[in-house]
Parts: sequence; C-alpha cells; structure tokens
Amino acid sequence: MQLTTENNFAGFAADHPWSAQFAVLSYADGAFSTLPHRFFRDWLEEEPGFGKFCIGRCSGFGVESFVKYDSDRQRLSVGRFVAGGARLRFVLNGQHDMRTISTYMFSVQGNGLKSVLPPQLGDTVIRNDVWIGDEAMVLGGAVIENGCVIGARTLVPQNFRTEPYGVYAGTPARLIRYRFSEPVRAALLALAWWEMPLAWIQANNAMFVEDLSTDDTKALLVLDILRRSRDQWQAEHGAAVPPPTLPGATP
Repeated sequence: MQLTTENNFAGFAADHPWSAQFAVLSYADGAFSTLPHRFFRDWLEEEPGFGKFCIGRCSGFGVESFVKYDSDRQRLSVGRFVAGGARLRFVLNGQHDMRTISTYMFSVQGNGLKSVLPPQLGDTVIRNDVWIGDEAMVLGGAVIENGCVIGARTLVPQNFRTEPYGVYAGTPARLIRYRFSEPVRAALLALAWWEMPLAWIQANNAMFVEDLSTDDTKALLVLDILRRSRDQWQAEHGAAVPPPTLPGATP
C-alpha cells in the first residue's frame, strides 16, 4: 500500500489515547488524522500489498470502516477535515464485466479457465470539510466535493460527483439541499480555509463557530473578515499549502 500524506507528517502516535482503535497519524503542527485498524483490505479481507491512498491532516474514519482494493490501479484520495462515521465502506472496484455471456469470473476456478479483465473505475476522491454519516457506502470513481454532507447509510454510486456544500442522502444518493446560499458557498470556496495552517484556524476560531445559514449579510461579513485575515497571514508567512493529492488523481 502506497500511503501519501502531508509534508509535515511526524509519524504514527502509538501512545495516543485512541491508538487501541486507530492508527493515529501525527503532524508537526499538532494536528492528527485517524484510520481504524484493518482499514485497508482486499477481497480476501487481508491487507493488500498494492493500491494508493492519500489523506490530509485532521481527517479520519470511524471504527470498523474499510476500503477495498482489487489492484494497484486503484486510488482513494482524502482531503483535510474529513469526518467519517463508523462502519463506512469504500468499494473502489469489485466490478464484473456484463458484456460477455456470463458475469462470472471463470479464472478463479483455475484449470486454465480465462476471464476478461474486470473493468476499472476511476479514482475515488473525497475533498475537504466533508462529513460522512455512519454506514455509508462509496463506490469507485465517486468524487465528493468540498463541504458536502453524506447522510447515514447513503449509497454513493460509482462515478457519481456531488456539488460543493450539498447534503446528500438515499440509495442511490441524491441532493437534498445545500448547506448555504449560493453567495455564501461561492465565498467559502474562494476562502478555501482548509489550505491554511492549524495555527491560523486557532487564531480565527471564533469565526468558525458563527452560524452562516440564516443571515447572508452576516455570513458574508464573517467570510470577508476571514479572507482579509488569510491575506494578512499569507503576506507575513507565505502562501497557503493545498492539501496533498495522489499523482494523477481526479482533478
């Protein structure tokens, strides 16, 4: 398994209070991310020796969640501030060809039997500030955009792409509503606060607990304050750092 994360990754924190349930990735700025034990699996429920995975800081998935890989062509890319519930399933492929006489993979029987190569789905990408409810299932090729909420037990279909800041639920997933108005969503995407260091978020924490859903004038004022704070921070400390991504991952 090829694991990619932030440049300031400081190692796995074996002494973290949650280490009995999770592999805890620690970072030099004090942030951490969590992955439940046995998160990476193949179709035999064993840890695969192939595949690619990327995760940003402050992200994690709940207990008994896992991602299933079938080949080294599959990728799961997770941004920053992703909060995943318990018993999530990321099924990156598991496809059978439906264009031949049978969907059965005869090659598993041996004896010289052959099957066509299984079709491959694209990268599965979860961007930033995403909340996924318990027992949701995300299929290969899905892209969950910034700020989305995925309801509990939702099925996100293969090659499905959400809208930023949408709330999705159902089987298959459908857009229920947006978290905020269009002007507020646009301002949030322009702010891209997840690119900023944890120290900047700490300095502006009061703005992060403001309600942005009921009064657009107030919400846009809050976001303008944060934008100016971001500009000042970058003038003093340099440009913000985008979340890590896997080479070749879905744009």
